[in-house]
Amino acid sequence: MSARAMTRSGAIYGLSVLSVINLLNYLDRYILAGVMEHVQNAFHLNNTEGGLLTTTFMVVYMCAAPLGGFLSDRMPRQYLIAGAVLIWSLATIGSGLATTFALLLVARAVTGVGEAGYGTVAPAFISDLFKKEERSRMLAFFYTAMPLGAAAGFIVGGTIGEKYSWQTAFFVGGVPGLALAALAYFMPQPVRGGMDLDAPPAVPFLEGLTALSKNVRWLLTTAGLTLMTFSIGGLSVWMPKFLSTERGFTGTQAGLALGATTVIGGFAGTIVGGFLGDWMDRRRPGGGVWLSGVGMLLAAPLMVMAAMADSKPVLLGCLVGAQFLLFLNNGPLNAALVNVVPPAFRGFAFGISTLLLHLLGDAASPTVIGWVADQSNLGTAIKLNALPVVAAAVVLLVGAGFFRRYRALPRAETSSSAA
Repeated sequence: MSARAMTRSGAIYGLSVLSVINLLNYLDRYILAGVMEHVQNAFHLNNTEGGLLTTTFMVVYMCAAPLGGFLSDRMPRQYLIAGAVLIWSLATIGSGLATTFALLLVARAVTGVGEAGYGTVAPAFISDLFKKEERSRMLAFFYTAMPLGAAAGFIVGGTIGEKYSWQTAFFVGGVPGLALAALAYFMPQPVRGGMDLDAPPAVPFLEGLTALSKNVRWLLTTAGLTLMTFSIGGLSVWMPKFLSTERGFTGTQAGLALGATTVIGGFAGTIVGGFLGDWMDRRRPGGGVWLSGVGMLLAAPLMVMAAMADSKPVLLGCLVGAQFLLFLNNGPLNAALVNVVPPAFRGFAFGISTLLLHLLGDAASPTVIGWVADQSNLGTAIKLNALPVVAAAVVLLVGAGFFRRYRALPRAETSSSAA
């Protein structure tokens, strides 16, 4: 079934399946944060070693991402998606079976392989289901799975880990993926570039890399996402422990509190950002990117206030506000990434951006924040972590200006070179 012939209901079905899978993607990723304290106690780990579990996952994830993107421009994508979901689900189950710290590191590394194979394929797949004018809100719908899945991971990890065991939490997260892998296998595939002017053949690796290196809009959007990812990656790992060790929450309360704030703030921010992003892009080139930069600029002080607040209601209120403003970017920035590159290498472009935003972002931040916390305390580490968000805001606000220079997609960006 081609994208041009695919019905609206078929496109919505594809988006829905991918979004459910994405929810499980983030659930499995954030279970570790919910059970971090239990894992540290089981294997006698300090904060730096605990952060290494997420860093290992991210290093493998970012290294596998370009390969996943490269293959997605050349192979039937539903097969790649099904295989990726199966791999990460089995690895999540394997995390619960780990009896040593080394085995748990291996399991988390394999989880990164599977999630990279999915995360680089799905956005380009969705771009072939919907027109450019609605991609921001459709991708926003897809990325609502990020806050919902993260919240579910916090809750599953916090509640199941405390009531039963940290191993059981991984089992609960991993098993549903086996069924979703089968569902993805039979999903119809749209034609690459079917919703754009043309669908040229896949671009050779070096030619695509050269084009991306010259594409200023892609570079600045990726840089903004990278700085934001550094901050969010560290917070997602250490905020549950901060709440339990420095603010008097139990493990279950921390998981539920973070789950609730992520659902309220993250979900609302993602949906609002998707609609506002499309509206802003219609009013001005790069409007969605500008919106994302403003959101991050306003989020940074709320992050600091959350780390400083002694009152639980004030702390949670600041978290809701910060997450709302941060998650505004999900639809607009991911839409920008697919819109500024030709269909011929969108999967590859997503793979390279994924490599960069994790290499320079959340691959290092859990370990860095853990180290800062070991030298001082988690509160100080979390406050300092607002600085990359301010830097991301500046980069995106500057980047929005470059979008105004290219009101139409230049010919250079539809061939082997880019603006």
